[in-house]
Amino acid sequence: MSTTRLLAVGSLAYDDIETPVAAGRGLLGGSLSHFSLAAALAGAAPVLVAVVGEDFQHEHLELLAALPADVSGVARASGSSFRWGGRYGEDFVGRETLFTELGVFADFAPALADEHAACELVFLANIGPSLQARVLDAVRSPRLTAMDTMNLWIDSALADLLAVIRRVDLLFINDEEARQLTGERSLLRAGRALLELGPRYCVLKKGEHGVLLFAGDAVYPCPSYPVHALVDPTGAGDAFAGGVMGHLAREGRWDLDALRRALVTGSAVASFAVEGLGTAGLAARRPADLVRRREDLLRLMAPPLAGG
Repeated sequence: MSTTRLLAVGSLAYDDIETPVAAGRGLLGGSLSHFSLAAALAGAAPVLVAVVGEDFQHEHLELLAALPADVSGVARASGSSFRWGGRYGEDFVGRETLFTELGVFADFAPALADEHAACELVFLANIGPSLQARVLDAVRSPRLTAMDTMNLWIDSALADLLAVIRRVDLLFINDEEARQLTGERSLLRAGRALLELGPRYCVLKKGEHGVLLFAGDAVYPCPSYPVHALVDPTGAGDAFAGGVMGHLAREGRWDLDALRRALVTGSAVASFAVEGLGTAGLAARRPADLVRRREDLLRLMAPPLAGG
């Protein structure tokens, strides 16, 4: 297990999910659930900062602690936990939000203990930009800072979002968000425009079509692992980020070569996430499964050539 400490700040929640092939209510969700399961598979022990309500089950905190993850930064507040409901269309095209109940998350104000502020790696899940900035103000000399975001903040808090992007080393963003934020139709132009906003690296996620890593003038693609039985894509992005950041923490390096290796881990872990409902796909896997899937993905990336 890595000695490089990885801080992750985001949400723990309960989800009601309907997909064309499965459905469930009260599923463990939120960005940090998927992130921490993935990071632990990759060999890290993430430090979690979040808030939950009185209804958040103790067994779910025990599950996270057993990964292991440090849950001492998860505060329990009076009220209900964050809850979200979503329904996917046929062939998983489009997602409808059925309800969003913020509960105690509406008043989330991340506070870092001294030992948490000293973590070398920092991941800011897609919470509000003002909360992300609060965490960046609190951490002490991190070696790498990374963030995710979503359409809501591009629409409602653009100035704050741009200010945070300028302060981080690594931006995770999906193709729809990248086009919305930059106004570019071409993902190559969008990725380069995102680097001009300030981050050293940008990982542009394209769902089943993999990711593009932008670094300086170079672009590095990494494919997704081909999943034959898609069940639930809800946690794929958070799991991908968890795999990437967990790999960097385990390796103890965060240069370009390490990041390119971490992308393979992220893609492999994300493929586990979509094979089960909620967090079930990740929870059913062990590090040996990740080793095998990562090797399979590497073979797909560089297959042997027949002939002369």
